[in-house]
Amino acid sequence: MIEVEGLNAGYGKIHILYDVRFSANPKTITVIVGPNGSGKSTLLKTIMGLTTVYSGTIRFDGKNISKLQPHERARIGIAYIPQFGNIFTELSVRENLIMAGYLLSKEEFHDRLDTVISMLPALERFLDRKVKTLSGGERQMLAMAMALIRRPKLMMFDEPTANLAPKIATMVLNKIIELRDKLGLTIILVEQSAKKALEIGEKAYLLVSGRVAFEGLASELLQNPEFGRMYLGIKSKPVR
Repeated sequence: MIEVEGLNAGYGKIHILYDVRFSANPKTITVIVGPNGSGKSTLLKTIMGLTTVYSGTIRFDGKNISKLQPHERARIGIAYIPQFGNIFTELSVRENLIMAGYLLSKEEFHDRLDTVISMLPALERFLDRKVKTLSGGERQMLAMAMALIRRPKLMMFDEPTANLAPKIATMVLNKIIELRDKLGLTIILVEQSAKKALEIGEKAYLLVSGRVAFEGLASELLQNPEFGRMYLGIKSKPVR
């Protein structure tokens, strides 16, 4: 679904990612873990077209999208849910969803809204409430719903369980599994709670200092006795 080759990227002159090779298979969950500042969020932003790319290619569904603007990437089926600033807190839940589907006809919007509510039924109770009154978990569900309105093929989550209570965090991760299993979506998940993320993913990448330190099965990384040291950035050589 997504293939990244020889990617060097950052922000202006600040180089963050070094020769990154990355791929995510259709209808699977690919997990990206690593210490703070390792480039996890930057990789998602680069796939979305929000950083400076110095070299390398990004392919989506076999097509080179390296030169596309962020809104063009959104239109072809890529959804990015950042950790912050992913909803309009002064609007109602319904108004947020309308904003997300502003390119849709009224009929299309209501058709898709029904589908989204069937996946995230709790939102139906809050449609006319202001977002600022919602809990952290409810806001995360709304962010998912806003992405789903556009019927993406690929959804990228950046720290979706950050600052959530353990029970709510588990609920959010279970919902991400549902998106893969029921809608057949391809998921890329950046998550600081590495153990929980690796337990639900098929494939995993460990980034350390902007470089890929591990690529393989999520279960393999989870069980690797060196994982703790690698995660802290002590081990610099790639593990095969």
